[in-house]
Amino acid sequence: MTAIWKRSQKATGFPRALGAATAAFGAALVVRPELMTGPTGLRATPGLRTVVRAVGTRDLVSGLAMVLAPAGRPLRVALAARVATDASDAVVFGSALPTAAARRKSALVTLCWAALCAAAWRRAPVDGGR
Repeated sequence: MTAIWKRSQKATGFPRALGAATAAFGAALVVRPELMTGPTGLRATPGLRTVVRAVGTRDLVSGLAMVLAPAGRPLRVALAARVATDASDAVVFGSALPTAAARRKSALVTLCWAALCAAAWRRAPVDGGR
């Protein structure tokens, strides 16, 4: 049983670390929406700050799901959801930001994060580590 637990911990450590980083970033966005509006070149209006806080809440919740989901299918579902949200962010930010530089930078960052989460999905055990 100990060998199975160690294998499961090793296989889930990377996705859980990504989840913790995602949750921390999401919490930071809720508190300081300027962390997103500044680098993206968007004017921080009250309405936009609300939208950024919503994105931060989504990231906080999805990150916590990656940290807390049991190994196996629940963790893989949480990771797949994170890949989908990052990919959709890449499409939206990569096409809708005000400058070409901001579009490229935002798309690159979100696609890299999606790729990391996809790699974690591939490594995550399907059967809970057994």
